[in-house]
Amino acid sequence: MFDYAAPILATLLLWWGSTGAILYLDGLSRRTYAWSMAGATALFTLALWGIVATSGKTTAASAYCAFLCGLTAWAWQLVSYYMGFVTGPRKTACPPHLRGWRRFVEAVRTSLYHEIAIILCAIVLVALTRDQPNQLGGWTFFILWWMHTSAKLNLYFGAPNLSEELLPEHLRFLATFMTRRPMNLFFPLSVTASTIVTVLIAQKALAATTDFELVGSTILATLMALAVAEHWFLVAPLHANALWSWGVKEIRPTDEENTSDSLRVIAIEAALPRSQVNQI
Repeated sequence: MFDYAAPILATLLLWWGSTGAILYLDGLSRRTYAWSMAGATALFTLALWGIVATSGKTTAASAYCAFLCGLTAWAWQLVSYYMGFVTGPRKTACPPHLRGWRRFVEAVRTSLYHEIAIILCAIVLVALTRDQPNQLGGWTFFILWWMHTSAKLNLYFGAPNLSEELLPEHLRFLATFMTRRPMNLFFPLSVTASTIVTVLIAQKALAATTDFELVGSTILATLMALAVAEHWFLVAPLHANALWSWGVKEIRPTDEENTSDSLRVIAIEAALPRSQVNQI
């Protein structure tokens, strides 16, 4: 079992640590964002080189390296988005009267450039590892993309735990596109799909005949299991954000970053059920 414990532990620690590091950097003064973005871009470039360098190798070490590079490529996407460098054309709160398809379109516009950047990066990763035996970096990126997209959709359609307190001040308007409700129809579909994929990859890990297959499949199965856990964090009566309490700084709006009272009212109205809004 130790053969499986090592990649599981590595995946958990790197996922947890990288998430906390991004939250910490997002909580710093916006004057530091340019330096953080520059550092993330340098690491992203190094990650692309690493993915190419390991794409033809099928050792346990190359599996770990490709995973780390895929994780780094995804981290660049999050840094560029949450620091406001690559977001979307809409940078204001959702008007309370918007409903249905118009509201969804405006929600997409808040992260349109971010989504395009992800697609372009995915295409690059596929091109760099095409016909190569080690495509773990790309699969890592795709799973993290699924985790992120599915979570965003569930927050849009409705969940009890919105975790809006993790948003940096300049992105707090995104909370107006979230909905607080016990459940949504997309949730069971996304959880079921993630669970099935997790089981299939875990079966592949258990049937592995080489160290590369064992490490690679175990890493991907662990990532998918984390995707399932993240979905349940949205509805479970748990304070899952405590996992990254070491990386979350208390947000204190400055004069340049202050959020108006009207924006906060809109955010509350968008997050609460209509029956509760009428009571405010």
